[in-house]
Amino acid sequence: MRKLRVATRGSALALAQAGDMARRIATALGCEVELVTIRTTGDRIQNQSLAKIGGKGLFIKEIEESLLSGETDLAVHSAKDLPARIADGCTLAAFPERADPRDALVTRDPALRFGALGRGARIGTGSVRRASQLLSLRPDLEIVAIRGNVDTRLKKLEDDRLDAVVLACAGLDRLGRAEVITERLAPEILLPSVAQGTLAFETREGDPLAAELAQLDAPDAACAIAAERAFLAALEGDCSVPLAAFAECLPDQRLRIRGLVAAIDGSQIVRAEGEVARGEAVAGGQALADEIRAAGGAQILTALAAS
Repeated sequence: MRKLRVATRGSALALAQAGDMARRIATALGCEVELVTIRTTGDRIQNQSLAKIGGKGLFIKEIEESLLSGETDLAVHSAKDLPARIADGCTLAAFPERADPRDALVTRDPALRFGALGRGARIGTGSVRRASQLLSLRPDLEIVAIRGNVDTRLKKLEDDRLDAVVLACAGLDRLGRAEVITERLAPEILLPSVAQGTLAFETREGDPLAAELAQLDAPDAACAIAAERAFLAALEGDCSVPLAAFAECLPDQRLRIRGLVAAIDGSQIVRAEGEVARGEAVAGGQALADEIRAAGGAQILTALAAS
């Protein structure tokens, strides 16, 4: 029986995600699947901001190298960890069904929702996207930078006496930790990260395996992610840029796309949204990025690049 080697990061969440996808791949393709755990640069460096040490690509660099060398056959990623442009010679073959794309508020006092947090509440997050949007709504909040896996971040509620931390709903759901979520924050409060809640299968370009994996592709997820990643690429965004995009498939074969760019401190934020035909997802994401630039986003991006 053919064996496929699936590259994954080694965190509990990454292994849970890859294990679930490995079972689906084995059933769909009638093959044996082996998980290959790869420790990435982003996993090794936990005491520095991602924006300062190289961005999202640090979570996939070694994984893509394993694909290109033939050490592994495909990779399972959290799609939000993918930079705007992946390595030459690699391709994104499929996006399974999207889980909850929203951000999760986890409070030390489970009775407190976002609107009830006291003045000066201390909120833990390692994301400039989350921090900037939170500060735009509540400039009084104290944002505390945190990194680490899900358990490490949750533990900081007590260890660092935080009032709340913000994580991805999908990650908590996939780990069976949904009970810790105090509030699933609506996109109107926190617009999600590009591709949040979605997994991605990456293979070598030209490998027939990509066509085989297409049967696991969820059309709605793939369409939404195409628009969101087009927005990301058009703005040349990375994890140092407070940028968000969220696309939703509507019943009438239309796609609603929302996006924003913000200043780090939340003092400026430019939002835009629009609808396009589903077949125009990429063009729609690019057009939304152009609208954001024209409405003041260009000045924000220039200031961020100079800082």
